[in-house]
Amino acid sequence: MVAAESITVHYGARRALDGVSLAVAAGEWHGVLGPNGGGKSTLFRVLATLLRPDGGRFTVAGETAAERIRARIGVVFQSQSLDRRLTVAQNLEAQGNLYGLAGAVLVGRTERLLRQFQLTGREHEPVEQLSGGLARRVEIAKALLHEPAVLLLDEPTTGLDPAARREWLDLLTALRRERELTVLMTTHLLDEAERCDRLTLLHEGRVAAGGTPAALKGEVGGDVVEFGTADPARVASRYAEASPVVGEGWVRFVTPGGARFAAQVADALPGVIESIAVQRPTLEDVFFRHTGARL
Repeated sequence: MVAAESITVHYGARRALDGVSLAVAAGEWHGVLGPNGGGKSTLFRVLATLLRPDGGRFTVAGETAAERIRARIGVVFQSQSLDRRLTVAQNLEAQGNLYGLAGAVLVGRTERLLRQFQLTGREHEPVEQLSGGLARRVEIAKALLHEPAVLLLDEPTTGLDPAARREWLDLLTALRRERELTVLMTTHLLDEAERCDRLTLLHEGRVAAGGTPAALKGEVGGDVVEFGTADPARVASRYAEASPVVGEGWVRFVTPGGARFAAQVADALPGVIESIAVQRPTLEDVFFRHTGARL
């Protein structure tokens, strides 16, 4: 449903995207995971036909022409695109009119989406009176009004508190169960990325890795053990054969039997180790393994 090949974008002398390729299957929830400034929003703008790439090609829902792609996609931007002075119903009506919807068809779709996103009874309230979580529900209802084949979401939970963010993601998860909808979402948040069927890891404008969350974490190979210490070089040199990664005030190892290794190091270097963290690999560890950077 979405295919991009060797997409390149320059902002002056800076290369924001450097040969980015990805493929999203029909019905898939695909996440583009990376830190702020890594190129996620630039890729989103290209796929939403808001930005013409300097190189490469892409198709969305089988279309290549911008005007035809726009008819097949729903878009939720990082910043709010609602008219805050209009009511919920007026925002949806204006969106429907832009796509040529009117009469009973528009009314029926609006009522269905209001029920689906638990907005019934709030349709006559101005958007400026809604909480951030409710306004975000209106955003996605607006994006789905014309029944798009692909939903593009750019950091969709920006500005929401943790409870509202979980609620919004639960709604999206339920939505995908109810209809055949392809979702491509950019995010820098690990819990959001974990919900995706597949991920593309984007760093400094390049694809660092891709695959299912489980497969990516399986690549790490072992437990992640991180020691807090005022002398990381000493810890690293003592266990150099375990391929340590050294940071400011910490040393990280990936090793089978992480708990045993942690105890061994703590016993061997009394007074040097200040803290110990042992965990199964996370997507943060995957990203660090491929890029050397933290999310």
